Amino acid sequence: MATYSKLSLQPTAGTSNQGLPILVAATASPGTAIHTTGTSATAFDEVWLYAYNSSSAAVTLTIQYGGTTTPLNDIKLSIPATSGLTLVVPGLVLTGTGAASNTVLAYASTTNVVTVSGYVNRVA
Repeated sequence: MATYSKLSLQPTAGTSNQGLPILVAATASPGTAIHTTGTSATAFDEVWLYAYNSSSAAVTLTIQYGGTTTPLNDIKLSIPATSGLTLVVPGLVLTGTGAASNTVLAYASTTNVVTVSGYVNRVA
């Protein structure tokens, strides 16, 4: 039987953001750390991410999902100006390799105006 655990984002392995938004400071790859999976190849994280843009102009946000290879790992979208939370990762699954974790990173076309919030459902 699978066990489901709802967790805060973990920018680095074992370190929670305590549910607080993460400010995207990076403007190029590799991006700001958003979430790091566990190392288990059998457990997986269902990742839900939302972005907020505090700028008065739209900002391009790139989510680097599981790596930094373009375009393989890129989720790129425009985040509207001051419009509230925008869903950017709708429950996609990511797992460790058995020896290492995988990461979700983010960078934006403008520094320090986009925040990323969210959670993971860890299924083991």
